[in-house]
Amino acid sequence: MSLELNQKFCKGCGICVSFCPQKILGLNELGKIYIKDADKCIRCGQCELRCPDFAIKVVREGKGKAK
Repeated sequence: MSLELNQKFCKGCGICVSFCPQKILGLNELGKIYIKDADKCIRCGQCELRCPDFAIKVVREGKGKAK
C-alpha cells in the first residue's frame, strides 16, 4: 500500500496532519501536503478519511486491477 497525494486538490487546511497518528504528514512552504517519512506510515487511512478535498488516497496495490 502507498499514499497518493494530489497537491492541486490540497487547500492546506492541515486536517490530515492533525489526524495522522504517526505524524508523518506535513505542510510545505506553499501550504500543500507532503509526506515527511513514508516508512513510518501505517496506512490507517485517517488522512484519506478526514481530507475534505480528496487530496489523499490510500492505494492498495493489486486490488481493483483488471487481469
